[in-house]
Amino acid sequence: MDAEFDQRDQRREYQAAALSRGSLAADPLAQFAAWLEEAAASGIKDPTAMALATVGTAGEPSLRTVLLKHFDADGFCWYTDYRSRKGRELAGNPNAALLFHWREWDRQVRISGTVERLPAAQSDAYFQSRPAESRFAAAASVQSAPVPDRKTLEQALAALRRRHPNDAPPRPPQWGGYRLRPDAYEFWQGREGRLHDRFAFRRNGPDGWTVTRLQP
Repeated sequence: MDAEFDQRDQRREYQAAALSRGSLAADPLAQFAAWLEEAAASGIKDPTAMALATVGTAGEPSLRTVLLKHFDADGFCWYTDYRSRKGRELAGNPNAALLFHWREWDRQVRISGTVERLPAAQSDAYFQSRPAESRFAAAASVQSAPVPDRKTLEQALAALRRRHPNDAPPRPPQWGGYRLRPDAYEFWQGREGRLHDRFAFRRNGPDGWTVTRLQP
């Protein structure tokens, strides 16, 4: 089985596009926005899905997929339960990394930096924009905590509905948003023959970036 997978991988070719220093945006945020727009416009499912890597107190890495909700010059934002594993790890170590992978375009973007919580008002506004069912699920669950069975979750949800029979619950104080402020980006474009294009952006002062081409 391993040999079969290896043979298939060797036969795969990367021919979607190229990335040169001349075509690369001077601002990594602009480059990311252009790639994300292309991915979304092409009909890729969940183009905003990103892997979020954190580090535990003992130095062990942890990885999961979350959805990017919005981004701007200040950073990349998502929402979750502060009591989740990622929430606990970020409380102890705010350094984290993101990875976007758009396979259909043979592209990856790596982003690393420090994470902070979003203001409560911003988390309130986003929570209220969510469908009622999503708000009930977030308020009824303690993300990442053990649970004996699904029935226990359903009972917690039913109890919450009884407390809020006419409307969805307000944002729980233990649920909210995070922002990763980037210190580094890497753009990877798969190329034919595995001679891939890679460019790294490293922050150089408050408004500048140093750009380096990396070997495949």
